[in-house]
Amino acid sequence: MNSVKIFLTLAVVMALAIALAATPTTTGEDNKPPTNLSDDLPFPFSLRGSSRFLAGGGAMTCDRYPSICRTVGSLGPDCCKRQCVNLSTDQFNCGKCGKRCKYSEMCCGGECVNPFFSEKHCGQCNNRCVKGTSCVYGFCSYAG
Repeated sequence: MNSVKIFLTLAVVMALAIALAATPTTTGEDNKPPTNLSDDLPFPFSLRGSSRFLAGGGAMTCDRYPSICRTVGSLGPDCCKRQCVNLSTDQFNCGKCGKRCKYSEMCCGGECVNPFFSEKHCGQCNNRCVKGTSCVYGFCSYAG
């Protein structure tokens, strides 16, 4: 019975030692907070008034800050109805805001085209059929 108690005590002590050793500790200048958080951000930012931000009054949308659409990870460089889009490829904003392509069409270079029969965009954007062939159901037919 005593050996079980000693074993459990030893296991608890070792677990605590491992946990303390794994906890990072920093000293010196690495632990200082930054002096001005807004210096590194590409747009105006403030910690004060965060409740207005959550309520929608201070939301950062592309209609107020167009540069948001040109950041890495954005859906596109253009702004339509407070959303970043790519006018050359977006089905719902093809070439201009609000211009929707039909169900069978796709947006290629800001133009709605039918990829099943388009000679310039056969099956996909910028897939031109060879001279003498035609686009049939998205495939360039062979010259016969």
